[in-house]
Amino acid sequence: MACYLTTGKHMSIYWSVGTVLLLLAITAPTALLFGFGGAASARSRIAPLRWFGQAYIAIVRGVPDIAFFLFFVIALDQAFEWIRHQVKCPDWEEPVRQGNDFVVCTIAKLPLGNAPQWVHETYGFFLAVLTFAIVFGAFAANVLFGAMRAVPRAQMETAEAYGMTHRQAFWRILVPQMWVYALPGLSNLWMVLIKATPLLFLLGVEDIVYWARELGGAKTARFTDYPHPDWRMWYFLALLIFYLLFTRVSEIALDRLMKRLTHGQATLGGEAQRKAA
Repeated sequence: MACYLTTGKHMSIYWSVGTVLLLLAITAPTALLFGFGGAASARSRIAPLRWFGQAYIAIVRGVPDIAFFLFFVIALDQAFEWIRHQVKCPDWEEPVRQGNDFVVCTIAKLPLGNAPQWVHETYGFFLAVLTFAIVFGAFAANVLFGAMRAVPRAQMETAEAYGMTHRQAFWRILVPQMWVYALPGLSNLWMVLIKATPLLFLLGVEDIVYWARELGGAKTARFTDYPHPDWRMWYFLALLIFYLLFTRVSEIALDRLMKRLTHGQATLGGEAQRKAA
């Protein structure tokens, strides 16, 4: 069994765990940045910017995640290739849209056909990260928008009465306080993001779900030298344990962060700390 679990093919599933962790490490701050931008736009005094922020939140939240994951990967890929096509092939006379086909010049394709395999994998991973950030950024925007509205309006009015501009009051009064109200929602969103990582399998990235299916199968088209029967149940059980442990560690870390943010504040967490002291 030890020899079986340390074969070269099994190293791929161990590396795929790193792929999932890297996705979370990049996507979480990127989605939070998208969310902050969307929430700030949704409460902007400039009408077109406010409409854009509200539409971004409403559209992404109102469509099933899997539909957006499949849509954005195709749309972003074609958008990048179209921009390169306009720059690198200005003399191209044929239409890019030819029925159901999307045809660009050879040098505009992303990645190039002669590019190494790692370039193809990196590009696919980049599209997956951007897709996750756009989708979960909309949910983060909704959470942050609600947190901004939860900060008492009287504090903003007091800051402006003391001579602060609207921008100064936003960054010095509103933003520092909103995190206390936003963290519970962001914590739930982090858990949802962890559970959504298996969608990488649908985006063409060889993640742990892909390798669990391939390595656990009795005799798949790619791996025909494994004599064992169908072990997919055990592989997916290992994935279940992995995700449960990961979410438990996340809960502990988020709980400590919440206690730190609410220290000395008039919240339930701060009140509990005051009584304990």
